[in-house]
Formats: sequence, C-alpha cells, structure tokens
Amino acid sequence: MLELRGIDVFYDKIQALHEVSLAIQPGEIVALIGANGAGKSTTLMAISGIAPPRRGEVLFEGQPITRLTPDAIVKLGICQVPEGRHIFPDLTVAENLDMGAFLRRDAKAIAADRDMLYELFPILAKRRNQPGGNLSGGEQQMLAISRALMARPRLLLLDEPSMGLAPLITRQIFAIIQKINQEQNTTIFLVEQNANLALQTADRGYVLENGRVVMQDRAATLLSNTAIQKAYLGI
Repeated sequence: MLELRGIDVFYDKIQALHEVSLAIQPGEIVALIGANGAGKSTTLMAISGIAPPRRGEVLFEGQPITRLTPDAIVKLGICQVPEGRHIFPDLTVAENLDMGAFLRRDAKAIAADRDMLYELFPILAKRRNQPGGNLSGGEQQMLAISRALMARPRLLLLDEPSMGLAPLITRQIFAIIQKINQEQNTTIFLVEQNANLALQTADRGYVLENGRVVMQDRAATLLSNTAIQKAYLGI
C-alpha cells in the first residue's frame, strides 16, 4: 500500500532523515519506534506532504505522491493524526468532526459516519455540543482520531497517540486503534514513544535511530530482541 524509497528530509541545512526505506501492506498495523528526535514524526510528515523529501520517493498503491500537496494526499486516502492532537479548541466536537469531512460531498454518508464514531467513542456523543478545548486529554485524542476517520482514510497515520495520557486511557485508545484496523479495514502506521505498547499492538515494526532505519521485523520478534528490550523497553 505504502512504500518509502530512500527518502532524505532536511530542515534547512539539517538532515532529519537519511535514506529511509520502508513498506506497509494493506490491512497491517506497522509501528515506527525510536528515541526522541530520531525522525519518527518527520517520517509521517514526509508521507503527508508536510515535509517533502529532498531525495527519494514516496509511493501510495504504486503511484508516486512525493510532490503532491497535503490536501491532495488526503483525497487519495491518507490521513494523519498529529502529535499533540491539534483539534480546533473553539469548535464543538460535532464541528471538529465536520472539519474532518471537509473534502467530502456525500452528506448522508457523512452523517452516518458521524453516528458510527459516536458509537465507537460514546463520550464524544455526550460532548458533541461542547467546545473541543473543554475536553480532557484522552477525549481530545479520541476526537483527533475521529476527525481523521471522517475523511474515510484507507491509511491512517498516528503520531504519538499515548502522549500525555494516563495508562488506563492509553490502553483504551490502543484497543480502539486495533478495533479500527480490524472492523473498518483501515491500515495503520503508528509512531509511538511507548515502544512496548506499540509493538504489542502492531504486526510489524521498524526502528529509527538518528534518522536511519536500523532494524525491521515482526513486532513479536522485536519485542523479544534483547537490544530492543534494553534500548526501548526498559528491560
């Protein structure tokens, strides 16, 4: 579904990614783990068109998307839930969801999707008329994920969904991520600081260090790797 071929990303003269290559198959959950500053978020932004690669290529279903604008990439079926959620705090929950469907014109289907998300996240149904800024951190994360799902993505990019959340809420979020993958057939590329939880959730994983992919394998294999345990799992 998605392939990165030797991408280099720069911020001015500083190189953030070095020849990063990876692939994601339809229906998978793939985790990208690494330390702070390794380039995980930059990888997602390169896919989304926010930080276009200077060299290399991003392919979606075999077609190059490296030079497309972010809105064109959303139209193709790729949506990103950004680190820190970045909901619209002054808009209501319902209005935030409507913003997720901004590029769609199928009003009846939009309403049906909104109702489906209210069933998936019952707390959002209760808060539908409240400003997004009044929600708790966990509720805002649910809203950010729901807003992205309103675009009906085939590939969902999640950037640090557990950031700032209590362990109980984090487990709830990750259970819903698995449900979205299984019940809606949504492929997921997950960037997550909590490497243990990410690898428990994912099918496969990549390890990023200093902007380079240094390891890839089945998630269960990475979980049992002593070097990964020592570096990222605190074992």
